[in-house]
Amino acid sequence: MKDLRSEIIDCALAMSREGLCVNKSGNVSMRAQVNGIEGFWITPTGVSYEALKPADIVFVHLTDEARFESENGRLPSSESLMHAEVYRQKQDARAIVHTHSTYATALACCDMPIPAFHYMVAAAGGTQIPCAPYALFGTKALAESAIKTLGNLKACLLSHHGVLAIGNDAQSALALAREVESLAKTYSVVRALGCGTVLNESQMAEVLERFKTYGQQK
Repeated sequence: MKDLRSEIIDCALAMSREGLCVNKSGNVSMRAQVNGIEGFWITPTGVSYEALKPADIVFVHLTDEARFESENGRLPSSESLMHAEVYRQKQDARAIVHTHSTYATALACCDMPIPAFHYMVAAAGGTQIPCAPYALFGTKALAESAIKTLGNLKACLLSHHGVLAIGNDAQSALALAREVESLAKTYSVVRALGCGTVLNESQMAEVLERFKTYGQQK
């Protein structure tokens, strides 16, 4: 089995290659237990994805995010507070991806959620992909805003910031972040065309029910 730190690096490199993040923006984490301690591995702050090595990935203690360690002495991502809050509040969260993808971030900069204009909005677990109220990056306020907005969902936008997506592993979290960006791009085109119809609650309820048995179930 591949080391979780290597999985995180693979995910981060994919985000960079696909343009979901620019330079050193964004971050990736995976829930883990190290020496009996509950926590998560997360990308370090200020290090380009292309330069990352497993020893650079930081382990953050879940009960006290101020406690962290890495083989190379790196500091954790500035968004470790947000990751920690998600892991504490959502026990089913195994991995988190935070991106600054262009179209989704553009909508977030307008404080615009992605409504049910297309059935794939249900990929995030609900009838829309909401936008969390603005809070300064790297703060407890942002962590609280994100977790309150997520509720039972697996993804949301972050006002004037980017995207937060959750998965069973790094690749599924990344896949959801890709889907959010694709939906954001299509929705931007739809708005430019002057259309504004959305699927109603009954229609989205049918989609959400169908999604329970859609694709390969783990």
